[in-house]
Amino acid sequence: MRARCLVGIALAIPPFPHTVAGVAVVVHHNEIAGLMPAMTMEFAVSPGDAALAKPGQRIRAQLYPQKEGNWRLAAIWPDDEASKREIAAQASALRQDTITRDSGVYRDLGEKIPHFALYDQEGRVVDSARWAGKRIMLNFIYTRCPVANMCPASTMKMMTAQKLAREAGLKDFELVSITLDPAYDTPGVLKEYASVRGIDTANFSFLTGPENAVKDLLAQFGVFAEFKDNFLNHTLSTLLIDEKGRIIHRADGSSWDPAEFIAQLKERKG
Repeated sequence: MRARCLVGIALAIPPFPHTVAGVAVVVHHNEIAGLMPAMTMEFAVSPGDAALAKPGQRIRAQLYPQKEGNWRLAAIWPDDEASKREIAAQASALRQDTITRDSGVYRDLGEKIPHFALYDQEGRVVDSARWAGKRIMLNFIYTRCPVANMCPASTMKMMTAQKLAREAGLKDFELVSITLDPAYDTPGVLKEYASVRGIDTANFSFLTGPENAVKDLLAQFGVFAEFKDNFLNHTLSTLLIDEKGRIIHRADGSSWDPAEFIAQLKERKG
């Protein structure tokens, strides 16, 4: 049976794991035509999605049957109206900016980054304006990347940069990884990705959102990503952005050195 769309309100997380997935949430959901009426029931979810579940939170998700006869939710997204409006408005503005820039869409060194809003690994809307006055390391990855020297290596290097920055006493520094695969990388998936790797997200955000918004950011930052035969071909770029939002350094590929980025920050310290 194919997946079906579900919209509902999360009510509770059972205090004990007893599903095939290990964790579950209780959801009051809408009618699913031809399948079940509106009702309150328990669904298996991933640990990342369970960690994000909050009583009273409105969500949308894909509903999948399981062999045991119960149901599993995946591809869970926040569905409150305020968040949806903000994300949609920012995506529309970014789309217009990308169209207006036309052949000059690529933002070179010295240019400011575009304004955007996406969801982070906590399911919160993050507006890029929140980083005003801070230095940012930004890259693009996706959680299912199977190539060890691509996204997995990039994430490890970002973690190293975070550690080096703290050892150097650098303040007002943020790390940002935007997914190349927003259809799969929901906030819950990103939450679990960070948790499994022991990543400190105090100043390290993993972002996802509408596919069109991500594509516009890829174009503006000069990153290529395209699915072919169920494999995502992509390039890698890591950027350093100053407190005024200007791109001051970038490294393309996977052979960049975290220490080089931190040296750039030290030179501009204060």
